[in-house]
Amino acid sequence: RIDLALEGTVFPDGSTWDPVAFKQVIWTGIGLLLFAATLKFLPDHRMLARFGYTFGLVGLVALLLPGVLPGFIAPTINGAKIWLRIGPLSLQPGEFAKILLMVFFAAFLVSKRDLFTVAGRRFLGMDLPRARDLGPLFAAWGVTVAVMVLQKDLGSSLLFFGIVLVLLYIATERAAWVVLGLGLFAGGAIIAWKLFTHVQQRVANWQDPIARYDVIGGGYQISQSLFGLATGGIGGAGLGAGRPEMIPEANTDFITAVIGEELGFVGFAALLLVYMVFALRGLRGAISVRDSFGKLLGGGLAFAVCFQVFIVVGGVTKLIPMTGITAPFLSYGGSSLLANYILVALLLRISAAARAPQRIAKPKPQQPAIADQHTVMVERPK
Repeated sequence: RIDLALEGTVFPDGSTWDPVAFKQVIWTGIGLLLFAATLKFLPDHRMLARFGYTFGLVGLVALLLPGVLPGFIAPTINGAKIWLRIGPLSLQPGEFAKILLMVFFAAFLVSKRDLFTVAGRRFLGMDLPRARDLGPLFAAWGVTVAVMVLQKDLGSSLLFFGIVLVLLYIATERAAWVVLGLGLFAGGAIIAWKLFTHVQQRVANWQDPIARYDVIGGGYQISQSLFGLATGGIGGAGLGAGRPEMIPEANTDFITAVIGEELGFVGFAALLLVYMVFALRGLRGAISVRDSFGKLLGGGLAFAVCFQVFIVVGGVTKLIPMTGITAPFLSYGGSSLLANYILVALLLRISAAARAPQRIAKPKPQQPAIADQHTVMVERPK
């Protein structure tokens, strides 16, 4: 639909619109192959726990790599430095890093769960964690701030830190971790807003996009998104009757605004319900599985999809500052599509383990102790 609307469009730099629908079909085929390969070569999700620390290291490097590489390898696109350019292809390693880091944190929390459930001092009615157990939370906070500063990517930093907090809460069932985490993130966001101009621009665009309604000011995108949603109203302008060409990045960051314009509030709400059902099914599989690692990993994967949709829709509707993150299975982008198909395969593997009959180990025959052995008198031959 967006390709049809933008067909023949000439941009200010003289380039014309390059259709992306066929490319997305190709990425979908590759994603389905990865989906099948994950189910084929991963018969048990618990195998991932053995390589938790390795996945954590690889995921951390993948998350921070675009921010430290030079511009010809990691270009800055739309103000964010989150891509790696390999020949004609552009890869977003952060999409795969979120899965790797979830595997690491799930494995880490399972092995160190007792440390995080021990309470320290009591403050304002809450049992706070001990100071020596706050290392992983501070490490996640530091990585989040580094992503925000190096890559100018608010969405990935918010998504990553939110996943860490949810995994901590699932593992410990203590709200103190969530309160501390939100406080740390708020403090880091305020410091970044004071020090970095790109964060100040995002906040200014969020506060009053109409006042900055120009391409240079930065409020043009969110303003056009709000105009489109207002045009759609309750029932929508009709499929094919909207103006997606008026919304910048309509096929990626603002694709939900296009849906809201053409299908209205009713169609937009139906789309959100589909995502909600997806997340609920993932959480149900996580609750039903018997092992703690599967519960944490399944809960984190399902929450990641749900939270990502919240960040996207919140930015498009001006609920939160625009972050530039993709809508799962909806926005154009090969990296996002491949990573999400792997994510679904992991959720299916966890769900299959939850529904499989429990194997009862056969009792091993017990050898009687030496003291219980019968004594036999043997006469020595003469």
